[in-house]
Amino acid sequence: MIGIRDIAAYIPPRRVDNATAAARFEVDEAFLERKLGVLQRSVAEVDEHSSDMALKALRSLCEQSSLDTSKIGVLVVVTQNPDVNLPHVSAIVHGKAGLPETCAAFDISLGCSGYVYGLSVIHAFMQANGISHGVLITADPYSKIVDDQDKATSLLFGDAASATLIGPDPIFTLGPFSFGTRGAAHEALITRNGQLHMDGREVFNFAATGIPADLAKLLTQAHLQLEDIDCFILHQGSRYIVDTITKRAGLPAEKVRFGMQGYGNTVSSSIPLLLRDELDNQAIRQIILSGFGVGLSWASCVIKRNGVIRG
Repeated sequence: MIGIRDIAAYIPPRRVDNATAAARFEVDEAFLERKLGVLQRSVAEVDEHSSDMALKALRSLCEQSSLDTSKIGVLVVVTQNPDVNLPHVSAIVHGKAGLPETCAAFDISLGCSGYVYGLSVIHAFMQANGISHGVLITADPYSKIVDDQDKATSLLFGDAASATLIGPDPIFTLGPFSFGTRGAAHEALITRNGQLHMDGREVFNFAATGIPADLAKLLTQAHLQLEDIDCFILHQGSRYIVDTITKRAGLPAEKVRFGMQGYGNTVSSSIPLLLRDELDNQAIRQIILSGFGVGLSWASCVIKRNGVIRG
């Protein structure tokens, strides 16, 4: 049995104050707190790329979990902002980290749903190929593609990376999963000429209508009731999106995590940044994770505590 053993993160230390930035758009602090939920955004340095952030998260994971890199049999990187078109980010990280040549390395091009998709992919890959230890990394520095003059995106997105250790004697086991795609609406989040364009209303409607239904489907699939779930970790799209899904899905508000105030919407890293805080919380036995965004895509899953204590 394999599953989540540890999670580490890298959040760039540089911060941009949203109140100052919002003045350009005549946006008040109430809007930042109640609608966006972002007071500061973490921003990577100009010369800090996806592989740099990914490598820092990986090194943090290896340090805190005493992971011997020679044991890593697969490295998966979730990103939509690679350093270059070729090669894949995971190959760059593999080389810089000095991972063994027997370690598989590949990328997954997904955004906000990418962590949950990634958990399913790496779990299945490891089981199919008899791999005992793998690492799932998320790294999406949207500051590289966001236009500072765009009100819809410049106050929302922040940069971060995470690294999740998948292996035996896990803290959390994985599954079942639920996935979906609304490709007909793919232009709601799209890059043109290297810059991100977002139809906020379309994305909100997608999340507000699609995710409550998916959560209900997942609970049925897992033979669980709402009261069986101790914690819900939704993609941190915005304060308003999280609150709306919570209400429409009938989730107990006290069980829904929120934590993007100090760094922003970190895309594929938003779920693992919150999940790492639950690893040592023995009161939390069953969690639902749900990511949604670019594609338009979504992925949800149940994870269950295995009784193992980290460290």
